[in-house]
Amino acid sequence: MDGTRGVAIRLEGVSKTYADGTQAVQELDLAVEPGELVALVGPSGCGKSTTLRMVNRLIEPTAGRIVVGDTDVTRTDPVVARRDMGYVIQQVGLFPHQTVRDNIATVPRLVGWNKARTADRVTEMLELVGLDPDTYAGRYPHELSGGQRQRVGVARALAADPPVLLMDEPFGAVDPIARDRLQAQFRSIQAQLGKTVLFVTHDIDEAVRLADRIAVFSVGGRLEQFADPATVLGAPATAFVADFVGSDRGLRRLAVTPIEPDDLEHPPTVSPQQPLAQARAVIDRAPEPYAVVVDDEGRLRGWVGVRECVGDGTVADRMRRFDETVEVGDTLRRALAEIVQHDAGWLPVLDGDERYQGVLTPTSVYTALRRHLPEGAATPEATPEATQETAEDVTA
Repeated sequence: MDGTRGVAIRLEGVSKTYADGTQAVQELDLAVEPGELVALVGPSGCGKSTTLRMVNRLIEPTAGRIVVGDTDVTRTDPVVARRDMGYVIQQVGLFPHQTVRDNIATVPRLVGWNKARTADRVTEMLELVGLDPDTYAGRYPHELSGGQRQRVGVARALAADPPVLLMDEPFGAVDPIARDRLQAQFRSIQAQLGKTVLFVTHDIDEAVRLADRIAVFSVGGRLEQFADPATVLGAPATAFVADFVGSDRGLRRLAVTPIEPDDLEHPPTVSPQQPLAQARAVIDRAPEPYAVVVDDEGRLRGWVGVRECVGDGTVADRMRRFDETVEVGDTLRRALAEIVQHDAGWLPVLDGDERYQGVLTPTSVYTALRRHLPEGAATPEATPEATQETAEDVTA
């Protein structure tokens, strides 16, 4: 990589009014930090795509300033300004008569890179987006699937290492499975590159999954709220935002709430070497009829219940393995999905070194959601019962 990181974007009093009097955006102030991914969301006609296109001057603002890094792009040659901005759209926009290699090389050639550097960059970009250069570089767009074309579009946008990436519904035209994979891959790419990204989407779940902060627009280009996903979901600033993010926003917060040590419950533990009679005595003193089996190094080995603790022998002879585990820092959504998928009442949690930390249950997931509510937020709509009843939606 050339190593170009993101730069700040500032919109200061930006408005767009069309000749017929339609106000698409009104006096918008928005500051995006270097390396931050900001999602612009809202209903159709709210000005989110107009805002994005004003940044690269595909649409001219009526008033205000747009500053990218140290440059006021409203006073710059738009063609020159766009070369410092990658642009990805829903329809991809690949040149149909050019190979994947030539499509990705478009901007590097325009800015004067030599052939060797450009060729190396094409290979690097294809590898970055998960496409084998030997297989795909010589293909034409019509020979690719929709998801593959979208990956090439991302590769082309990143090819000249721009500090800013503008994305307008980039994954909206692909099927749900491909979209999920593209989102996960792009999140990984963004973590690696640290570009400053403006990302337009109509899908609040996509915004929650990808964005550092979310800007919620209402019709007429009015900015209703600009905050991190947990705050938008947990403490909507206006009735419009609450309605837009949906009545199930308490459950959506599962996707942006990490598992923390304070969220965990701590059932009794026994070692694999303990006699079964000793393990039974430990379990008899506990509120739940089981114990977690942990070795001397703190690593999870399994679990044992009252029914297993009979007869002679040790815990290692009778313990049972867990179907799945999660780690501290994983999302509550993933934890609840595993609980539901494996029909388990509890799920062990490990640290980054795979040492046992405690367990999560459906009730502790709900308690964690309440504990992580932004300051001043109302009690979430979800209850422990609702969390369990609707958990199937989390696994979809």
